[in-house]
Amino acid sequence: MKHLHIAVVYNAYAEGQPELAEDRGGSADLDTQMRHIARALRRLGHTVTILPLAHDLFAFQRKLRRLNPDVVFNLYDDVVHGALYDMRLAALVRMMGYPMTGCPALALGLTRYKYMQATLLAGAGIPIPGNTAMLESARAVNQHKWHFPVIVQASQEHAGVGLDRQSVVHSKKALKEKVREILRTYRQPALVQRFLPGREFNVGVLGGNRLRILPLAEVDYTALPTEIPPIMSYAAKWMENSVEYQSTKVVCPAEVEPELAQRISDVALAAFRAVGGRGYGRADIRLDENNVPCVLEVNCNPCLDEGMGIARSAERAGIEFPQLLQMIIRIALEPQPYDLAISMMPAARPRNGKVIADVAAT
Repeated sequence: MKHLHIAVVYNAYAEGQPELAEDRGGSADLDTQMRHIARALRRLGHTVTILPLAHDLFAFQRKLRRLNPDVVFNLYDDVVHGALYDMRLAALVRMMGYPMTGCPALALGLTRYKYMQATLLAGAGIPIPGNTAMLESARAVNQHKWHFPVIVQASQEHAGVGLDRQSVVHSKKALKEKVREILRTYRQPALVQRFLPGREFNVGVLGGNRLRILPLAEVDYTALPTEIPPIMSYAAKWMENSVEYQSTKVVCPAEVEPELAQRISDVALAAFRAVGGRGYGRADIRLDENNVPCVLEVNCNPCLDEGMGIARSAERAGIEFPQLLQMIIRIALEPQPYDLAISMMPAARPRNGKVIADVAAT
Protein backbone atom coordinates (compact mmCIF):
# COMPACT_ATOMS: atom_id res chain seq x y z
CA MET A 1 0.00 0.00 0.00
CA LYS A 2 1.22 3.50 -0.84
CA HIS A 3 1.97 5.86 2.01
CA LEU A 4 -1.08 7.97 2.83
CA HIS A 5 -2.03 11.01 4.85
CA ILE A 6 -4.39 9.68 7.50
CA ALA A 7 -6.50 11.80 9.84
CA VAL A 8 -7.20 9.88 13.07
CA VAL A 9 -10.43 11.22 14.56
CA TYR A 10 -11.28 10.61 18.21
CA ASN A 11 -13.67 11.93 20.87
CA ALA A 12 -11.99 14.60 23.00
CA TYR A 13 -15.10 15.42 25.03
CA ALA A 14 -14.55 15.49 28.81
CA GLU A 15 -17.48 15.39 31.22
CA GLY A 16 -15.56 17.26 33.90
CA GLN A 17 -16.25 14.53 36.47
CA PRO A 18 -13.37 12.55 37.98
CA GLU A 19 -12.94 9.03 36.57
CA LEU A 20 -12.02 5.97 38.59
CA ALA A 21 -8.44 4.87 38.04
CA GLU A 22 -9.55 1.24 37.56
CA ASP A 23 -12.02 2.13 34.79
CA ARG A 24 -10.52 0.78 31.56
CA GLY A 25 -13.33 2.42 29.62
CA GLY A 26 -12.39 5.91 30.78
CA SER A 27 -11.04 8.72 28.64
CA ALA A 28 -7.42 8.12 29.68
CA ASP A 29 -7.44 4.55 28.37
CA LEU A 30 -9.28 5.57 25.21
CA ASP A 31 -6.66 8.28 24.61
CA THR A 32 -3.88 5.72 25.11
CA GLN A 33 -5.53 3.38 22.59
CA MET A 34 -5.87 6.18 20.02
CA ARG A 35 -2.21 7.19 20.34
CA HIS A 36 -1.08 3.56 20.10
CA ILE A 37 -2.97 3.18 16.82
CA ALA A 38 -1.52 6.45 15.51
CA ARG A 39 2.02 5.24 16.29
CA ALA A 40 1.34 1.92 14.56
CA LEU A 41 0.11 3.73 11.45
CA ARG A 42 3.24 5.91 11.42
CA ARG A 43 5.43 2.82 11.67
CA LEU A 44 3.65 1.57 8.55
CA GLY A 45 4.98 4.67 6.77
CA HIS A 46 1.82 6.77 6.76
CA THR A 47 1.64 10.44 7.68
CA VAL A 48 -0.76 10.70 10.60
CA THR A 49 -2.57 13.75 11.94
CA ILE A 50 -4.57 13.34 15.15
CA LEU A 51 -7.82 15.28 14.89
CA PRO A 52 -9.86 15.63 18.10
CA LEU A 53 -13.58 16.39 18.14
CA ALA A 54 -15.27 17.62 21.31
CA HIS A 55 -18.06 20.21 20.97
CA ASP A 56 -17.57 22.16 17.76
CA LEU A 57 -18.48 20.19 14.64
CA PHE A 58 -18.10 23.29 12.43
CA ALA A 59 -14.51 23.86 13.62
CA PHE A 60 -13.80 20.15 13.03
CA GLN A 61 -15.14 20.47 9.48
CA ARG A 62 -12.83 23.41 8.75
CA LYS A 63 -9.79 21.58 10.16
CA LEU A 64 -10.56 18.45 8.17
CA ARG A 65 -10.95 20.49 4.97
CA ARG A 66 -7.55 22.15 5.56
CA LEU A 67 -5.88 18.80 6.22
CA ASN A 68 -7.50 17.17 3.17
CA PRO A 69 -6.32 13.66 4.12
CA ASP A 70 -6.39 10.60 1.89
CA VAL A 71 -8.50 8.73 4.43
CA VAL A 72 -10.14 9.36 7.82
CA PHE A 73 -9.45 6.71 10.46
CA ASN A 74 -12.61 6.88 12.56
CA LEU A 75 -11.99 6.17 16.25
CA TYR A 76 -14.78 8.45 17.43
CA ASP A 77 -16.97 6.90 20.13
CA ASP A 78 -19.77 8.64 22.00
CA VAL A 79 -19.39 9.01 25.75
CA VAL A 80 -22.49 11.13 26.40
CA HIS A 81 -25.54 9.08 27.38
CA GLY A 82 -28.07 8.90 24.58
CA ALA A 83 -25.89 10.82 22.10
CA LEU A 84 -25.68 9.86 18.44
CA TYR A 85 -22.74 11.98 17.38
CA ASP A 86 -20.80 8.99 16.05
CA MET A 87 -23.46 8.61 13.33
CA ARG A 88 -23.41 12.34 12.56
CA LEU A 89 -19.62 12.45 12.36
CA ALA A 90 -19.56 9.55 9.91
CA ALA A 91 -22.22 11.26 7.77
CA LEU A 92 -20.28 14.54 7.75
CA VAL A 93 -17.01 12.88 6.69
CA ARG A 94 -18.70 11.13 3.77
CA MET A 95 -20.58 14.31 2.79
CA MET A 96 -17.18 16.01 2.54
CA GLY A 97 -16.06 13.26 0.16
CA TYR A 98 -13.41 11.55 2.30
CA PRO A 99 -12.98 7.78 2.54
CA MET A 100 -13.55 6.65 6.12
CA THR A 101 -12.66 3.48 7.99
CA GLY A 102 -15.26 1.28 9.60
CA CYS A 103 -19.02 1.28 9.31
CA PRO A 104 -21.07 3.95 7.52
CA ALA A 105 -23.39 6.40 9.26
CA LEU A 106 -26.58 4.40 8.69
CA ALA A 107 -25.12 1.25 10.27
CA LEU A 108 -23.82 3.24 13.25
CA GLY A 109 -27.24 4.81 13.76
CA LEU A 110 -29.22 1.59 13.38
CA THR A 111 -27.07 -0.33 15.84
CA ARG A 112 -27.10 2.46 18.42
CA TYR A 113 -30.91 2.23 18.65
CA LYS A 114 -31.03 -1.26 20.13
CA TYR A 115 -34.76 -1.82 19.65
CA MET A 116 -34.65 -0.66 16.04
CA GLN A 117 -31.72 -3.00 15.42
CA ALA A 118 -33.51 -5.95 17.05
CA THR A 119 -36.72 -5.48 15.06
CA LEU A 120 -34.73 -5.09 11.84
CA LEU A 121 -32.90 -8.35 12.49
CA ALA A 122 -36.12 -10.15 13.38
CA GLY A 123 -37.73 -8.85 10.18
CA ALA A 124 -34.80 -10.25 8.21
CA GLY A 125 -35.40 -13.69 9.75
CA ILE A 126 -32.38 -13.54 12.06
CA PRO A 127 -33.01 -15.02 15.53
CA ILE A 128 -33.09 -12.59 18.46
CA PRO A 129 -34.09 -13.17 22.12
CA GLY A 130 -37.80 -13.47 22.80
CA ASN A 131 -39.82 -10.90 24.75
CA THR A 132 -37.98 -8.07 22.99
CA ALA A 133 -39.77 -4.84 23.88
CA MET A 134 -39.02 -1.15 24.35
CA LEU A 135 -40.62 0.37 27.45
CA GLU A 136 -41.09 4.13 27.84
CA SER A 137 -42.71 3.89 31.27
CA ALA A 138 -42.91 1.48 34.17
CA ARG A 139 -46.66 1.15 33.56
CA ALA A 140 -45.90 -0.36 30.14
CA VAL A 141 -44.66 -3.49 31.92
CA ASN A 142 -48.31 -4.50 32.42
CA GLN A 143 -48.95 -4.44 28.67
CA HIS A 144 -46.77 -7.49 27.98
CA LYS A 145 -46.68 -11.14 28.92
CA TRP A 146 -43.20 -11.89 30.22
CA HIS A 147 -41.16 -15.08 30.20
CA PHE A 148 -38.80 -14.52 33.14
CA PRO A 149 -35.94 -14.04 33.63
CA VAL A 150 -35.49 -11.01 31.38
CA ILE A 151 -32.57 -8.63 30.97
CA VAL A 152 -33.15 -4.86 31.09
CA GLN A 153 -30.85 -2.20 29.68
CA ALA A 154 -30.78 1.34 28.34
CA SER A 155 -31.93 1.29 24.73
CA GLN A 156 -29.37 3.70 23.26
CA GLU A 157 -26.16 2.85 25.14
CA HIS A 158 -23.25 0.58 24.30
CA ALA A 159 -20.06 -0.81 25.88
CA GLY A 160 -22.08 -2.29 28.76
CA VAL A 161 -23.25 1.11 30.03
CA GLY A 162 -26.33 0.58 32.23
CA LEU A 163 -25.80 -3.17 32.67
CA ASP A 164 -25.12 -4.27 36.24
CA ARG A 165 -25.89 -6.99 38.79
CA GLN A 166 -29.57 -5.97 38.92
CA SER A 167 -30.10 -6.03 35.15
CA VAL A 168 -31.41 -9.62 35.05
CA VAL A 169 -34.81 -9.62 36.77
CA HIS A 170 -37.22 -12.40 37.74
CA SER A 171 -40.49 -10.62 38.51
CA LYS A 172 -42.74 -7.81 37.32
CA LYS A 173 -41.96 -5.80 40.42
CA ALA A 174 -38.21 -5.98 39.83
CA LEU A 175 -38.73 -5.22 36.15
CA LYS A 176 -40.68 -2.05 36.95
CA GLU A 177 -38.01 -0.90 39.37
CA LYS A 178 -35.25 -1.42 36.81
CA VAL A 179 -37.20 0.35 34.07
CA ARG A 180 -37.74 3.34 36.38
CA GLU A 181 -34.03 3.44 37.15
CA ILE A 182 -33.09 3.50 33.46
CA LEU A 183 -35.64 6.18 32.64
CA ARG A 184 -34.39 8.30 35.53
CA THR A 185 -30.64 7.77 34.99
CA TYR A 186 -30.30 7.71 31.21
CA ARG A 187 -33.44 9.60 30.12
CA GLN A 188 -34.23 7.07 27.42
CA PRO A 189 -36.50 4.02 27.02
CA ALA A 190 -35.51 0.65 28.42
CA LEU A 191 -34.92 -2.39 26.22
CA VAL A 192 -36.20 -5.66 27.67
CA GLN A 193 -35.37 -9.11 26.27
CA ARG A 194 -35.62 -12.65 27.50
CA PHE A 195 -32.42 -13.68 29.25
CA LEU A 196 -31.01 -16.66 27.35
CA PRO A 197 -29.40 -19.49 29.33
CA GLY A 198 -26.81 -20.69 26.79
CA ARG A 199 -23.20 -19.98 25.86
CA GLU A 200 -22.15 -16.52 24.66
CA PHE A 201 -19.91 -15.76 21.69
CA ASN A 202 -18.25 -12.67 20.20
CA VAL A 203 -17.93 -12.97 16.43
CA GLY A 204 -15.57 -10.61 14.62
CA VAL A 205 -16.36 -9.60 11.04
CA LEU A 206 -13.83 -8.00 8.71
CA GLY A 207 -14.12 -6.81 5.12
CA GLY A 208 -15.80 -4.53 2.64
CA ASN A 209 -17.33 -5.90 -0.52
CA ARG A 210 -16.28 -9.37 0.66
CA LEU A 211 -16.75 -10.14 4.36
CA ARG A 212 -14.94 -12.76 6.40
CA ILE A 213 -15.60 -14.21 9.84
CA LEU A 214 -12.70 -14.21 12.29
CA PRO A 215 -12.14 -17.05 14.79
CA LEU A 216 -14.96 -17.24 17.34
CA ALA A 217 -14.40 -16.02 20.89
CA GLU A 218 -16.44 -17.38 23.82
CA VAL A 219 -17.18 -15.47 27.00
CA ASP A 220 -16.49 -17.73 29.98
CA TYR A 221 -18.55 -16.88 33.07
CA THR A 222 -17.92 -20.10 35.00
CA ALA A 223 -15.75 -18.39 37.66
CA LEU A 224 -18.45 -15.85 38.54
CA PRO A 225 -20.15 -16.21 41.94
CA THR A 226 -23.67 -17.58 41.52
CA GLU A 227 -25.28 -14.37 42.84
CA ILE A 228 -23.81 -12.34 39.94
CA PRO A 229 -25.62 -12.80 36.61
CA PRO A 230 -23.44 -14.05 33.72
CA ILE A 231 -23.63 -10.97 31.51
CA MET A 232 -21.17 -8.54 29.94
CA SER A 233 -21.96 -5.71 32.34
CA TYR A 234 -19.98 -2.48 32.45
CA ALA A 235 -18.00 -3.84 35.40
CA ALA A 236 -17.19 -7.07 33.54
CA LYS A 237 -15.94 -5.09 30.53
CA TRP A 238 -14.06 -2.23 32.14
CA MET A 239 -13.75 -2.15 35.96
CA GLU A 240 -10.54 -4.08 36.57
CA ASN A 241 -10.92 -4.20 40.38
CA SER A 242 -14.43 -5.70 40.23
CA VAL A 243 -15.35 -9.33 40.79
CA GLU A 244 -17.05 -9.34 37.38
CA TYR A 245 -13.91 -8.20 35.56
CA GLN A 246 -11.61 -10.60 37.37
CA SER A 247 -13.97 -13.59 37.04
CA THR A 248 -14.92 -13.18 33.39
CA LYS A 249 -12.57 -14.28 30.63
CA VAL A 250 -12.72 -14.63 26.88
CA VAL A 251 -11.50 -17.81 25.19
CA CYS A 252 -10.33 -17.38 21.60
CA PRO A 253 -10.50 -19.47 19.54
CA ALA A 254 -13.61 -20.91 21.17
CA GLU A 255 -13.89 -24.65 21.60
CA VAL A 256 -17.06 -25.39 19.66
CA GLU A 257 -18.11 -28.22 17.37
CA PRO A 258 -17.84 -27.38 13.65
CA GLU A 259 -21.58 -27.57 12.87
CA LEU A 260 -22.48 -25.15 15.67
CA ALA A 261 -19.56 -22.89 14.78
CA GLN A 262 -20.87 -22.66 11.22
CA ARG A 263 -24.38 -21.78 12.40
CA ILE A 264 -23.02 -19.07 14.70
CA SER A 265 -20.86 -17.66 11.90
CA ASP A 266 -23.73 -17.65 9.41
CA VAL A 267 -26.02 -15.79 11.83
CA ALA A 268 -23.30 -13.23 12.65
CA LEU A 269 -22.57 -12.59 8.99
CA ALA A 270 -26.26 -12.22 8.15
CA ALA A 271 -26.74 -9.78 11.04
CA PHE A 272 -23.75 -7.62 10.04
CA ARG A 273 -25.02 -7.44 6.49
CA ALA A 274 -28.57 -6.68 7.61
CA VAL A 275 -27.52 -3.51 9.45
CA GLY A 276 -25.29 -2.40 6.58
CA GLY A 277 -22.02 -3.09 8.38
CA ARG A 278 -18.72 -2.57 6.59
CA GLY A 279 -15.04 -2.48 7.48
CA TYR A 280 -15.02 -4.23 10.82
CA GLY A 281 -17.53 -5.15 13.49
CA ARG A 282 -18.61 -7.70 16.03
CA ALA A 283 -21.79 -9.69 16.57
CA ASP A 284 -22.58 -10.75 20.13
CA ILE A 285 -24.48 -14.02 20.10
CA ARG A 286 -25.99 -16.18 22.82
CA LEU A 287 -27.51 -19.64 22.55
CA ASP A 288 -31.02 -20.38 23.76
CA GLU A 289 -32.06 -23.60 25.49
CA ASN A 290 -32.21 -25.36 22.10
CA ASN A 291 -28.72 -24.19 21.07
CA VAL A 292 -30.19 -21.73 18.55
CA PRO A 293 -27.75 -18.79 18.07
CA CYS A 294 -29.57 -15.52 18.82
CA VAL A 295 -28.10 -12.09 18.13
CA LEU A 296 -27.85 -9.89 21.22
CA GLU A 297 -26.49 -6.99 19.18
CA VAL A 298 -24.23 -6.00 16.33
CA ASN A 299 -21.39 -3.73 17.40
CA CYS A 300 -20.12 -1.44 14.64
CA ASN A 301 -16.55 -0.11 14.96
CA PRO A 302 -15.79 -2.04 18.17
CA CYS A 303 -12.74 -1.38 20.32
CA LEU A 304 -9.45 -1.75 18.40
CA ASP A 305 -7.17 -2.31 21.38
CA GLU A 306 -4.25 -4.54 20.41
CA GLY A 307 -4.57 -8.03 21.90
CA MET A 308 -8.25 -7.59 22.73
CA GLY A 309 -11.61 -8.00 21.00
CA ILE A 310 -11.49 -8.03 17.24
CA ALA A 311 -7.70 -7.55 17.21
CA ARG A 312 -7.31 -10.72 19.29
CA SER A 313 -9.58 -12.67 16.91
CA ALA A 314 -7.64 -11.33 13.91
CA GLU A 315 -4.37 -12.40 15.52
CA ARG A 316 -5.74 -15.95 15.90
CA ALA A 317 -6.41 -15.84 12.15
CA GLY A 318 -2.76 -14.93 11.50
CA ILE A 319 -3.39 -11.19 11.06
CA GLU A 320 -0.98 -9.17 13.18
CA PHE A 321 -2.11 -5.79 14.51
CA PRO A 322 -0.28 -3.57 11.95
CA GLN A 323 -1.64 -5.76 9.15
CA LEU A 324 -5.15 -5.44 10.59
CA LEU A 325 -4.91 -1.64 10.55
CA GLN A 326 -3.63 -1.75 6.98
CA MET A 327 -6.54 -3.98 5.95
CA ILE A 328 -9.06 -1.62 7.59
CA ILE A 329 -7.60 1.28 5.59
CA ARG A 330 -7.61 -0.70 2.35
CA ILE A 331 -11.27 -1.61 2.89
CA ALA A 332 -12.09 2.09 3.40
CA LEU A 333 -10.59 2.84 -0.02
CA GLU A 334 -12.56 0.15 -1.84
CA PRO A 335 -15.21 1.45 -4.24
CA GLN A 336 -18.57 0.74 -2.59
CA PRO A 337 -21.49 -0.69 -4.53
CA TYR A 338 -24.22 1.89 -5.20
CA ASP A 339 -22.11 4.65 -3.61
CA LEU A 340 -21.36 7.40 -6.13
CA ALA A 341 -19.23 9.29 -3.56
CA ILE A 342 -20.62 12.66 -4.64
CA SER A 343 -19.23 15.08 -2.07
CA MET A 344 -21.84 17.58 -0.87
CA MET A 345 -19.22 19.60 1.01
CA PRO A 346 -16.21 19.57 -1.35
CA ALA A 347 -12.72 19.21 0.09
CA ALA A 348 -10.21 22.08 0.01
CA ARG A 349 -8.67 20.91 -3.26
CA PRO A 350 -9.94 18.44 -5.88
CA ARG A 351 -9.63 14.82 -4.80
CA ASN A 352 -7.48 12.65 -7.05
CA GLY A 353 -9.81 9.74 -7.63
CA LYS A 354 -7.20 7.85 -9.65
CA VAL A 355 -4.72 7.86 -6.78
CA ILE A 356 -7.35 6.50 -4.38
CA ALA A 357 -8.35 3.84 -6.85
CA ASP A 358 -4.70 2.82 -7.30
CA VAL A 359 -4.20 2.59 -3.53
CA ALA A 360 -7.37 0.53 -3.11
CA ALA A 361 -6.13 -1.92 -5.72
CA THR A 362 -2.79 -2.54 -4.01
